[in-house]
Amino acid sequence: MKRLMGAALVVAAVMAASCSKTGDVAISSAADLAGRKVGCQAGTTGETWIQENVADVKLKSFKTGIDAALSLKNGAIDAIVLDELPAREIVRRNPELAIVDDEFAVEEYAIAVRKGNEELLASINETIAAIKSDGTYEALVGAFMPVDGKIVLPEVEILDSRDIVKMGTNASFPPFEYIYGSEVVGFDVSMSALIAKNAGRKLQVVDMAFDGLVAALQAGAVDFVAAGMSDTEERRQNVDFSEPYYQSKQVIIIRAPVEESGE
Repeated sequence: MKRLMGAALVVAAVMAASCSKTGDVAISSAADLAGRKVGCQAGTTGETWIQENVADVKLKSFKTGIDAALSLKNGAIDAIVLDELPAREIVRRNPELAIVDDEFAVEEYAIAVRKGNEELLASINETIAAIKSDGTYEALVGAFMPVDGKIVLPEVEILDSRDIVKMGTNASFPPFEYIYGSEVVGFDVSMSALIAKNAGRKLQVVDMAFDGLVAALQAGAVDFVAAGMSDTEERRQNVDFSEPYYQSKQVIIIRAPVEESGE
């Protein structure tokens, strides 16, 4: 995407000059991020998008989207760029925040493996194709992304095998991976359990910082990465990706506008 310039910067300047009485900056589109303090999760495509598309940005990267949300609530940053579903979950839990209605970056999630690991990649693609054709995929979407917002964790068989396959993830990205009680659960975890079962192996989930996942994969600390990770050209320089399994988009989180009553 091209850097925001020209008219977009003029719009941003006008919006900056028209802040609400509460002191919050007015952000109603991606163009309004120019020159602002914008947060993101470190190592994500949101971080890359900000760096490549937002002029004069004051970028602040956080370990998790939740950490960024806390900073936004405290007024330390003006907005956050984050994947849609985790962003909606953050806003659901924090009603003083809101999502801007502006579509500006669409992406596809895929599973990453070490370059050249064709056997595992083929097995993963086989499982993705199978669950999409037999209704399992739709069932997982219904379980983790229900219309009423009430997630029901599905039962997924974990093989009791000495042959282990390690899934690298970052458990701060609901509904794809998050902590429930003492376990890491989520759409990606359930799908990965099916991948492990199809390969005749036991799944082991390895939770770590998102920006360390590719390095861990390259070092052999994990066998594959399923973490709401987008298939990008830059990442393909270091890893191989499966067929895409979910389409998402980036959104902007802001502090919810405060409506003031008249005198």
